[in-house]
Amino acid sequence: MIYNELKQHGKDDFPFELYRLNHAHPKYEMAFHWHTNVEFIRVLSGTFRLTLDNRLYTLGAGDVALVNSETVHGGIPSDCTYECIVFNLAFLKMGNRSCDALIDDLLAHRLLLPELPQGEKVKALVWELFDAIGNDAHGAQLRVFSLVLAILAEIWRQEAFVSSLPLLSVNDERKAVKLKTVLKFIRDNFSKSITLEDMAAVSGYSCKYFCAFFKEMTGTTPINYLMTYRIERAARKLLSTDHSVTQIAYDCGFNDLSYFIKTFKSLKNCSPKEYRKH
Repeated sequence: MIYNELKQHGKDDFPFELYRLNHAHPKYEMAFHWHTNVEFIRVLSGTFRLTLDNRLYTLGAGDVALVNSETVHGGIPSDCTYECIVFNLAFLKMGNRSCDALIDDLLAHRLLLPELPQGEKVKALVWELFDAIGNDAHGAQLRVFSLVLAILAEIWRQEAFVSSLPLLSVNDERKAVKLKTVLKFIRDNFSKSITLEDMAAVSGYSCKYFCAFFKEMTGTTPINYLMTYRIERAARKLLSTDHSVTQIAYDCGFNDLSYFIKTFKSLKNCSPKEYRKH
């Protein structure tokens, strides 16, 4: 799905939140979304196919990516463990004219973070940030603030901020709008019976052309995306509710319990009951 994420990350006095995701996490596959926060991503193992406003990057172990605010992004991990830090950039404004001007420019998109930062210094600082935010030692929060500022300062020193990112062609822009429409349809109707013909009708394409279009845009087939989305929603329900496995299966669009369990095992490497237990 593509949606505007409104969730608050972190706390009012420390608006930073770290997410560590592997195959067992209910949000292992990053659904397409956007938010007003900045997001940093690092890949610990495996590969991560990251899409930022239709710009596709394949990240490997040790790579980092910087996601600007309001950027539509999503990712497909492959045998991957990765981490995300989501934070409110405006919180770093401190009354210093030079620093605040830079942050205002980033918030207004007059300047943009490089999506794949170059140079080992920035990457090393980003890795330090991830390590610091997971540390509960005294002074850890100050360390987090200082590292974000150090990252911005190093990008500034390298003159690596960009004023614009590659624009989509008219055709790509049209495709992006169609994809958003289809993914919103899946988000709103995943609990119901959805056919390939239903999704193709929403896009306005024939079934054959729709399948090719969807694979081009997302890297997977419409049916695989729908099944994966349903399983991710089911995994979240298994962890956050005490509903029975049967009820969750039906709530997530599966009319056949055995097929739900089989699909769940294929994606999570364990049964729904095992997933809930562990």
